[in-house]
Amino acid sequence: MAYSLNLENRFTYHPPQPGQTERYEQIRAGGRALAQLLAELCPGSPELTRAINAVDDAVMLANAAIARHSSQQEAPHGDTAHR
Repeated sequence: MAYSLNLENRFTYHPPQPGQTERYEQIRAGGRALAQLLAELCPGSPELTRAINAVDDAVMLANAAIARHSSQQEAPHGDTAHR
């Protein structure tokens, strides 16, 4: 079987469902807290910029996971079966 790029789901608007907005906000708050900690502890540098960009990417991907897959049965925390 060929690998599926799942383009339809990736490029479809997923309006927020009940409870999702709060989850998005929690993820953004955690990402913001980590980015602020990094900015406080690390010297300004290309590495710091990359670290903050990685946090931004993680927040975006986590929110996309909620938007795209919350209609599916929720996997236990830490499940990596959907990589």
